[in-house]
Amino acid sequence: MSAVVTDQFRIFNAGNFVDSVLDNNNSYYVFLGLTNPTTPNPGFGRTSDWDSNTPLQPTDNFQYESQYRSTSLFGKKINSTNIRRVIRKVDWVANTPYDMYRQDYSLPNNKAPNSKTGRLYDANYYIVNSDYNVYICIDNGSFGAPNSPSAKGGNSQSEPTFTDLEPSVAGDGADGYVWKYLFTISPSDIVKFDSTEYIVVPNNWSTSTNSQIENIRESGDSEINFNQIKKIYIENEGSGYLNNTLNLDILGDGSGGKVSVTTEGGKIKSAIVTSGGRGYTYGIVDLGPLQPQSGPTIDAKLIPIIPPSRGHGYDIYKELGADRVLIYSRFDDSTKDFPINTKFAQVGIIKNPSTATSIGSTFNENQFSSLNSIKFNASDVSTWAAKPSLGSKIEQTNSNGDVAKGYVASYDENTAVLKFYQDRSLYFGNNVDQTDYVGVTTNSNVVAFSGSGSVKFAGGVPSDTSPAIAFTGRTMSDGDREIDLGVYFNSGFSNSEINKTTGDIIYIDNRKSVTRDIRQKEDIKIILEF
Repeated sequence: MSAVVTDQFRIFNAGNFVDSVLDNNNSYYVFLGLTNPTTPNPGFGRTSDWDSNTPLQPTDNFQYESQYRSTSLFGKKINSTNIRRVIRKVDWVANTPYDMYRQDYSLPNNKAPNSKTGRLYDANYYIVNSDYNVYICIDNGSFGAPNSPSAKGGNSQSEPTFTDLEPSVAGDGADGYVWKYLFTISPSDIVKFDSTEYIVVPNNWSTSTNSQIENIRESGDSEINFNQIKKIYIENEGSGYLNNTLNLDILGDGSGGKVSVTTEGGKIKSAIVTSGGRGYTYGIVDLGPLQPQSGPTIDAKLIPIIPPSRGHGYDIYKELGADRVLIYSRFDDSTKDFPINTKFAQVGIIKNPSTATSIGSTFNENQFSSLNSIKFNASDVSTWAAKPSLGSKIEQTNSNGDVAKGYVASYDENTAVLKFYQDRSLYFGNNVDQTDYVGVTTNSNVVAFSGSGSVKFAGGVPSDTSPAIAFTGRTMSDGDREIDLGVYFNSGFSNSEINKTTGDIIYIDNRKSVTRDIRQKEDIKIILEF
């Protein structure tokens, strides 16, 4: 038995996701991860040619989800200013044909004539102009049966620029196009969300108190203005009708719709809506007063174009098919949570991670570090033969002879803070799975870094290089400067600010390695399609 997940379900899900993000009871974060996608080789969740042949499809199972958590670096909260619904970007271009809005595009017999699609939301029935105003095409001068040349309408010659509430022509109207202004994309949204493929739609359209949005929304509400139907499409002009111009009723499940119909030579030549009415989901024009007693020779077919919901502009999510969401996040050097001397190869979204100290207590700060850190003494650092390199291994042997292992995620020479993470590739020997290996007894348990034992890494670090166990706090002095380290240290160590075993990872994306630098900022744009 065939079935379909409807467009409206997708739009509904996109809206629910936005509402969930904006719910103060939830915390969603964009996070970056995986400093060492190519090393060590083979390494669990990594490949030797990651940067030249990046895996396009992240593995989606619980085992890999645990790995994404382990290798995460830092995250930034998604808030109301950083999430928008988006729609396909259809630029207005002179001398281009556009489809008009119709409620009845379908396969195989009623495709959008210009876009050749049977799905409204894939048709080019709206545009964004050079001023970032968005318009829907009410009329493109088309008429006639589907697949007829006249059904395509003409080319749009004049760019619409008006912001009037009622549909209007652009320029002198000679191209036959009638446009309905919907909204203008704000400058701040252009900066954050503009892309080559999508444009943003305002949040909270139905409840917004922005005066411009309120006016557009209410002008499109037929319950207020009795103006639901804007267009009558003449598919068949018929023949044998009485020559006249009459204001006729639009019949159907709504009320109040009127259309001025003009006939010449027995054919329907124009049908202009004089009252859009309200409450229509279907309709038919009552041509009875124009019929001779014997009836017309050929029956005309006039199709009332029924807008979604109550009218054009009332519900732009439904009208424009807003089933995608764009999330924006900027990572810069404004905080030590996001070290500049690191790199990342994965981008993800996590929902409701817990605080590090209390599972079940949702982390709610604007950002987090999911790395562990070691603070060293400046006097020891000055003796190092080399700096710790990104992705390299560090080790510390504790008093029991157990060895703690980690991968370097960043090293800040000014603060002598080394950030690292621990994942399963450190404990599976030279294998990426659970194959037995020599030393499994002593090497496969995860051991935490702690105490004053020396920390070793590649490059010839002296054996007496120990954590600064005398240091406790979040800030340190550097001459006259006070430096915020981003996380709290206790006896030279700090842990992840979130519990990395908690939260739902709802998105993961593999990327070619990005090396962070003090001279750059990373703008992350994630598009979710429902």
